[in-house]
Amino acid sequence: MIIQQVLVLLLLWVYLPHPCCTEMLFRRTTEHQPKGFVTRASGSDGKALYRQKRGWMWNQFFLLEEYTGSDYQYVGKLHSDQDKGDGSLKYILSGDGAGTLFIIDEKTGDIHATRRIDREEKAFYTLRAQAINRRTLRPVEPESEFVIKIHDINDNEPTFPEEFYTASVPEMSVVGTSVVQVTATDADDPSYGNSARVIYSILQGQPYFSVEPETGIIRTALPNMNRENREQYQVVIQAKDMGGQMGGLSGTTTVNITLTDVNDNPPRFPQNTIHLRIPESSPVGTAIGSVKATDADIGKNAEVEYRIIDGDGTDMFDIMTQKDTQEGIITLRKPLDYETRRLYTLKIEAENTHVDPRFYYLGPFKDTTIVKISVEDIDEPPVFSRSSYLFEVHEDIEVGTIIGTVMARDPDSASSPIRFSLDRHTDLDRVFNIHSGNGSIYTSKPLDREISQWHNLSVIAAEMNNLKDTTRVPVYVRILDVNDNAPQFAVFYDTFVCENARAGQLIQTISAVDKDDPLGGQKFFFSLAAVNPNFTVQDNEDNTARILTRRNGFSRHEINTYFLPVVISDNDYPIQSSTGTLTIRVCACDSQGNMQSCNAEALLLPAGLSTGALIAILLCIIILLVIVVLFAALKRQRKKEPLILSKEDIRDNIVSYNDEGGGEEDTQAFDIGTLRNPAAIEDKKLRRDIIPETLFIPRRTPSAPDNTDVRDFINQRLKEHDIDPSAPPYDSLATYAYEGNDSIAESLSSLESGTTEGDQNYDYLREWGPRFNKLAEMYGGGESDKDAS
Repeated sequence: MIIQQVLVLLLLWVYLPHPCCTEMLFRRTTEHQPKGFVTRASGSDGKALYRQKRGWMWNQFFLLEEYTGSDYQYVGKLHSDQDKGDGSLKYILSGDGAGTLFIIDEKTGDIHATRRIDREEKAFYTLRAQAINRRTLRPVEPESEFVIKIHDINDNEPTFPEEFYTASVPEMSVVGTSVVQVTATDADDPSYGNSARVIYSILQGQPYFSVEPETGIIRTALPNMNRENREQYQVVIQAKDMGGQMGGLSGTTTVNITLTDVNDNPPRFPQNTIHLRIPESSPVGTAIGSVKATDADIGKNAEVEYRIIDGDGTDMFDIMTQKDTQEGIITLRKPLDYETRRLYTLKIEAENTHVDPRFYYLGPFKDTTIVKISVEDIDEPPVFSRSSYLFEVHEDIEVGTIIGTVMARDPDSASSPIRFSLDRHTDLDRVFNIHSGNGSIYTSKPLDREISQWHNLSVIAAEMNNLKDTTRVPVYVRILDVNDNAPQFAVFYDTFVCENARAGQLIQTISAVDKDDPLGGQKFFFSLAAVNPNFTVQDNEDNTARILTRRNGFSRHEINTYFLPVVISDNDYPIQSSTGTLTIRVCACDSQGNMQSCNAEALLLPAGLSTGALIAILLCIIILLVIVVLFAALKRQRKKEPLILSKEDIRDNIVSYNDEGGGEEDTQAFDIGTLRNPAAIEDKKLRRDIIPETLFIPRRTPSAPDNTDVRDFINQRLKEHDIDPSAPPYDSLATYAYEGNDSIAESLSSLESGTTEGDQNYDYLREWGPRFNKLAEMYGGGESDKDAS
């Protein structure tokens, strides 16, 4: 490395002026003669050479980059012809890097570089020089520019923009096929020497690839490189400056090259003969198996199309290509029968779909194989003679009649007896049955077309030796119609005739329906069961009839309802007929025949009143009656006074006159002995709720004998409660009330007083003693306080 640097320095010394011996060059023009810088250069003998100044022309200084000395690097010298050497002049430097990178000796004009300079950072510097008088500080020379150009040395190796490159080239390419181009850059000066001149070479990847030294294009170097043998290659490329000469710097990169596939391999079957098996019960479309031809290529170059080109099963089988796996799937086209044929042979061809004409010479890009398919025998279920059965039967057949027979056989070589049965889910009412041995279907219940016209049955056939394998067949039973239903009125008719109807007037149009369905369609006839003096029937011969009046003047008072029997007959065999009765009401109608009323009571009302007016009148009457009843009730309530009236409580009270007393502890209120003997009264026991106004000694009456009616009544009631099974198990109040004999004072109630025209006389109450004084005051001779106020 040191030797290379020495050689470079010698070359620079020979071809360029050395900067250490360079001073500023200039020439003075004729217009500006007095002052100027003097350019001084050393000759080969060491003597200074002078020339006449003709004006200012600055040359550039040259400085070598990457100086490695310990002292400042000398650049050049500035000198003015006004400089006498006495130190009266001062040199000043300004511009790029002045004072930092470049310094000048202000007395001598020597310029030095203070540090190492890299040309790749900056190739030249522009500075300005000026000489001034040190005492007056006036310039003795005008300021002028000059350039310091940095000379390049080979200090940068070539570099690639990518550390790794990826490229591809088709396999089987001819020698010299371009793969990829790589380019390295050198930061050195391309215009100076060979520092930036790069030469490419291959360090790894031979003998498969080569590289062009000047361009960096990588090319194939071997013919017929096969991807199937080797797919990946790694090539290392070197870029070296100095034109590749010794001492140049270099850089490397790696190129990963992949051989892409071309269709240079035909498909090949691994076997000449392939054996497959399939059960005979396999349905159409079943995949039997697959075949596959191998192809060393990949992608679309390995795509294969399969076809059946020959064999005795071309109509029984088919083959389709599965794109994702590149297999040929063999499928069944028709049902198989082991008893008919047990072996099929197919010749299958596989061919590439994308063939490259350049490689035809490698052979045909197709291959064939033989596929043998064996049919396996299985125990097949029975087979019916038809896919479905249709039986027609009249609805009037007798129970047990055979309506049809289904037939089935065992398709296996060893035939087995067949057993038939009905699927009861299709015959829930068990209308039909089947003979298990011969398949005859017969009725087990009467048929009725009007209930069900179709019966969809399912017959099951199974082998006697293997009842698990069954076969079903649909059986459709159609019930044919028999004329067994009589026609009837289509709807319920609400018929009326006006009182002012005339003879021959239409009052109703009738029609009929029949559940039967004859082949020629329905045809009905209408007639009367007997001659009727009031009405007649006229057949319209279109399955309708008209009811007409035969006389004038109908009256609701005489007859308000007529019943007309009408005979309806059909036209099928045997003829069926029925009698329907029309109810015809006699109604009042207006002049246009619109019904107004059909009730006989309506005659008592004015003819001009409508139903709405009648309802309004009735509502008014009801409201008036309610008002009258309320008024009477209020008046009666105002006259009625309570038995016990408190001054503070002026509310209406309902006073009970049949007080039963307060029980066993209330000895003052009531005594059961009184009930037994109403004449017995104790002298000193008075009512505590009445203040005695005067001492009243009651009149004694002779004691009456024991009242047997009361005793019998109480015993009877007691016995009834004891034997009552519905009596509650807990204590309850049982009433043994007895009203006793009729009172000699008759009724004291005022409930019936309202029926009398005047007030009743209650003066006799004063004669009953102090117990009735309150009643005498309330209902006595004068008006009460309440009435008086």
